[in-house]
Amino acid sequence: MSNKSINPRLQHRKPARSPSATELFAELRSGNKHRRALGRAITLLESTQPADRQLANELVDLALNTPPPHPTFRLGISGTPGVGKSTFVEHFGLEIADQGHKLAVLAIDPSSSLSGGSILGDKTRMEELTRHPNVFIRPSPTGGHLGGVGAASRAAVLLCEAAGYTYIMVETVGVGQAEWQVHSMTDAFLLLAQPGAGDDLQGIKRGILELADIIAVNKTDRLPEAAKQTALELRRGLHLAPARPDDWVVPILSISALTRTGLSTVQEKLNEYQKKMRSAGHLQRRRETQRITWLREHLEHQLLTDFKAFLQQEQRTTDELKRILDERSSLSSSSSVILAKFYHAQYLENKKNKT
Repeated sequence: MSNKSINPRLQHRKPARSPSATELFAELRSGNKHRRALGRAITLLESTQPADRQLANELVDLALNTPPPHPTFRLGISGTPGVGKSTFVEHFGLEIADQGHKLAVLAIDPSSSLSGGSILGDKTRMEELTRHPNVFIRPSPTGGHLGGVGAASRAAVLLCEAAGYTYIMVETVGVGQAEWQVHSMTDAFLLLAQPGAGDDLQGIKRGILELADIIAVNKTDRLPEAAKQTALELRRGLHLAPARPDDWVVPILSISALTRTGLSTVQEKLNEYQKKMRSAGHLQRRRETQRITWLREHLEHQLLTDFKAFLQQEQRTTDELKRILDERSSLSSSSSVILAKFYHAQYLENKKNKT
């Protein structure tokens, strides 16, 4: 029985046409639709669908070729799990937003092992900041991406700026040897340290400490003596780091994000840093270097995506990988054969697309 025999007046509604990149970018720049458009744009960045990827690439190109409406500042925030990053972002973010800044927070969450999506923990902990009219918060999954930031995070920062947000915070999942990429996509890198960190503190020295522009020892309200000792150890660690080419002396501050103690000092130091780096041209040079890094990452990501698709196709159709491995005497020779097949397949695909 058809739907019309049940209800003769029933009319099927045609699916809405997806906006073009130009239309979506115009919505990003508009005053009344930018939040919804920004959410949709970042979803496109995170999508693996070919049509979405094409639209996302067009959006990024538009953003790269269109200066943001206002000067912007990008702040990366990292620290070991449990150091109080979410509390800091909420209370510090409220101070920034209350001063009239349009604040965008990209909270990079661990990916769910079941769905692959963001666990959304940070957004549920930032209830007050989420409700602020000047604030846009977007939790994004890492997708297993190393470096503590998501693969689409760089582009998301760019789109937030295109939407008129002047202060961008990127919060990473935690500090480790691989979590250096936030430094290569922001203007300033704030490291939150925990009192009495012990071995955790030793673990971050080589990987992160020398990259920090400002260090803040959090939770001084609970462990004041341990906070003093941690600050002392951090100062000793900084003495071992190589000299900075920009002559910036990294301050080590004592704060309590929970009680908001010391947050104004953090902002003063960030303002001082921003002013000095802009006047000396360091921020501009840093962003230019970051664009080269972004290009390399994009190339690596695209190459890896194509190669994974090739391997899946080979294994799904003829189990070619197992056959090659069985016929070769070593793993390296098997790899060489597989790579040669991949390059040949890419050559044929490119030749086909040109004709």
